[in-house]
Amino acid sequence: MDIGHFFILIIASIFINNFVLLKFLGICPYIGVSKKLDSAIGMGMAVTFVMAVASAATWVIYAYFLDPQTNIIGGTDLTFLRTIAFIIIIAALVQFVEMVIQKTSPLLYNALGIYLPLITTNCAVLGVAVLNIDEKFTFLDSLVRGFGSGVGFTLALVLMAGLRERLEFAQIPKPLRGIPIAFLMASIMSLAFMGFSGLSLK
Repeated sequence: MDIGHFFILIIASIFINNFVLLKFLGICPYIGVSKKLDSAIGMGMAVTFVMAVASAATWVIYAYFLDPQTNIIGGTDLTFLRTIAFIIIIAALVQFVEMVIQKTSPLLYNALGIYLPLITTNCAVLGVAVLNIDEKFTFLDSLVRGFGSGVGFTLALVLMAGLRERLEFAQIPKPLRGIPIAFLMASIMSLAFMGFSGLSLK
């Protein structure tokens, strides 16, 4: 097991290939749940858990049931079921996370609102699972990348929440208040993260 390889994979997932700021996936919860720092941290932790476990679970389902070269059902090609199978797995995980948060932290559950069940349709979660398969990652690579991508999502969400909380007290021209200034900050943050794209990790 090469620890250095996994470390590079995590750093790359957080900074170089950030799914929100560089691949522009998961923009809906990124804008919708970044008004308060507490709810942003809670959403980030939930998405990190779902991304990591979904990456591992979808890899197993694809390798042992869908891929005709490695499945255990006689080489039958079931790859056309990939997207729907992955969505079902992600939906089940989101239901589990929703029940846990509802029982353990009702305040956070209410703060996240509709965005919590919408993790099911968060294209960043599905995107990580699909790219793991397309790029022929191993099981451990998929698990680590899912975790790193979730941390990258959390980082983007927390940074945006911190900025938006400060902007509550700033003098902003009326036409730019709310969503317009949020999109402007998101674009500037995305440009800043593009600076990591030239980083070479070996």
